[in-house]
Amino acid sequence: MENTQDINTISIIGGTGALGSGLAARWARAGYRIVIGSRQAEKAEAAAAALRAALPDASIDGAQNRAAAEAGDIAVLTVPFAHQRPTLEDIRDRLAGKILIDTTVPLVPPKVARVQMPVEGCAAVIAQQIVGDNATVVSAFQNVAADLMASDAELACDVLVAGDKLADREIVIMLAQKAGFAAWHAGPLANSAAMEALTSVLIFMNRRYAGSHAGIRMTGISAA
Repeated sequence: MENTQDINTISIIGGTGALGSGLAARWARAGYRIVIGSRQAEKAEAAAAALRAALPDASIDGAQNRAAAEAGDIAVLTVPFAHQRPTLEDIRDRLAGKILIDTTVPLVPPKVARVQMPVEGCAAVIAQQIVGDNATVVSAFQNVAADLMASDAELACDVLVAGDKLADREIVIMLAQKAGFAAWHAGPLANSAAMEALTSVLIFMNRRYAGSHAGIRMTGISAA
């Protein structure tokens, strides 16, 4: 896959939650075919039907996670940290040659406002270890307000993108832009640790300052 022109279908694995369905709506508005995945095909189909009702001109289908992963030109993982490993172990053979955008944050309830990183370093590195050579993991979308994603409004939040291959980061940055975000190269996949940890900081700040949509903006630089 060389550029976004090679992407027609985006699979969103675990896509029935706020982040997954929000990204689905934004990319559907941008003209992509969307396949929402879930452990239960019926749940995925119900989520797809709800989005089609709101976006009647969009192409949105639902499927069990394995079928969804197979259908996409690129896959996006939007599941809680506790479900990351079993989900990826289930679908990794369907990801051959694809980019996997991992949005996972290693939140450990009940102390989700405290940074608690895994021994591997970060969730994105875990994802790459699980999928192995089957797919290339790029990390993004950890710091966006999931409950605002379904809106088509511009969100006051930038997206950081980490991955070991420059060309793959470029593709994810372009997809983030298609979803209405300013997006930035944030370095190799290991740098996702900072992005993932920042989510707990933002949760803490939302609680401390009675908010719900704390985000980040890059200053002092301009996009090339």
